[in-house]
Amino acid sequence: MNRLHRGALTVAAGVVACAAVPVLPLGTATAALAADGQCHFPAGSIAGEPWALQRVLLSQLHARYDGRGVTVAVIDSGVDDVNPQLKGAVRAGQDFLKGSGNATGGSTTDQIGHGTMVAGVIAARPDPEHRTGFEGIAPAATILAIRQNDGQGGATELTLAEAIDYAVAQKAGVINISQDLTTQQGQPYQDDNPNSKLRVAVQHALDAGVVVVAAAGNENLALPTYPAAIPGVIGVGASDRNDERADGFSETGKSVSVAAPGVDIVSTVPGGGQCVDNGTSFAAPYVAGVAALLRQEYPKWTPAQIATRIEQTALRTDPGWNPYIGWGVVDPVAAVTDQSPPSDTPVATPVGGPAAAPVHARPFAVGETPQQRDERTALYAVGLGAVGLILITGTATVIRDTRRKSRVAGL
Repeated sequence: MNRLHRGALTVAAGVVACAAVPVLPLGTATAALAADGQCHFPAGSIAGEPWALQRVLLSQLHARYDGRGVTVAVIDSGVDDVNPQLKGAVRAGQDFLKGSGNATGGSTTDQIGHGTMVAGVIAARPDPEHRTGFEGIAPAATILAIRQNDGQGGATELTLAEAIDYAVAQKAGVINISQDLTTQQGQPYQDDNPNSKLRVAVQHALDAGVVVVAAAGNENLALPTYPAAIPGVIGVGASDRNDERADGFSETGKSVSVAAPGVDIVSTVPGGGQCVDNGTSFAAPYVAGVAALLRQEYPKWTPAQIATRIEQTALRTDPGWNPYIGWGVVDPVAAVTDQSPPSDTPVATPVGGPAAAPVHARPFAVGETPQQRDERTALYAVGLGAVGLILITGTATVIRDTRRKSRVAGL
């Protein structure tokens, strides 16, 4: 679904679309949220561990790397700090929507739900009541909430650039931008001006040592999108459960540095609970979370070195970059455990080589339901019972044969 076919947001009591919407032309370019789908909030808990986390040895990863001490700026629609999984994780930042449109509250108010989902993918804490297996990639990182997009055309290239500058001033280590610029016709804005305010702001962030991650967009086109295609930015496309491009919406081409799970993604929503959505909006924070883990481990590395580690350790289908998943599908464990010296540029390697540790998505549903868990437990019980019966039968046979031999020997 592209921007020309997205419906307008409907705000009702407790029901708000958590999706990208058509933008109203304000100046040269506006910024649209790179998501697709609809969420209701507050919501119930989704039981089990989501498939995007099942592909990672999460407990082993978080035993050493959890993003502690790293601030990730989420430039989005605001981040709700009421959801139990985000309590204590969110730091209020600037509200660029203050006094405009129908926006109420501040940077920790999310009337759309988009920014709260993005933040959850990065840094949601484990559920204190154990009702869901969902948690963020960097569950001890701090989220700097910056409200800049209302999903209705109020976000511009200028406010996006100002938000990036603000994040740098606030000492963010990573910036996540799940947005891309669009023209008045709803197509990806072709920013070819190296002196544009957005490019200047991004370069300022990179020069300050801040890793910048951006969603590639959901137009299903090969046109470059911005800021994902700006040199130095980690542009993220969406992958599916088979570690392939999310066919039908994920952008291709120079906007894609790497890919990350972006289909049936579980994350936090305002007020509590989780929902499921699709889009490069939720693939980007998956990578931002990995960048936070690397920033924790290597605080003096440059943004280029962190980007290269993520790209170099991704699961590849080709020796080098391809236009569908970039350098490959991100592998969080390989990224933080690889012991290679830092490098500024990824290089082609044999598929499945040591720099591309194999990670395969399991063919599970979004999360294991109680019924599936009961069925699995019952199957284990039957299996164990069968093994026990075989052991008992085998032991009895051995004892019987031994006694027979003893009797024969005594004759």
